[in-house]
Amino acid sequence: VQLQASGGGLVQAGGSLRISCAASERTASTYTIGWFRQAPGAEREFVVAISWSGDTTYYTPPVKGRFTASRDSAKTTVYLQMNSLKPEDTAVYYCAASQYRLSDIQQQYSYWGQGTLVTVSS
Repeated sequence: VQLQASGGGLVQAGGSLRISCAASERTASTYTIGWFRQAPGAEREFVVAISWSGDTTYYTPPVKGRFTASRDSAKTTVYLQMNSLKPEDTAVYYCAASQYRLSDIQQQYSYWGQGTLVTVSS
């Protein structure tokens, strides 16, 4: 499974951005998709996981209520709508696929995309 993240860019604090993760295979539709992010000089951290059906999500507390993950009807593209962005949301955002349900553990993700940079200016 190959994953392609896209949609990153520069946005002002308080603004919105939607990033996408497209999977190369339909088999990805059976995987949990997670978003992780890595800020400059920091460890990569979990952001959100969405179940294969798209019906269930699990967010890290700092983004809950501001970010929304969703899947398209074919289940092969996952979106992350980011609202009320803050400078501390600046990071490279990675999507990844896991056979574990709603995992927040990086080691449980087998496939990773290349990342897309989100920069939030103050």
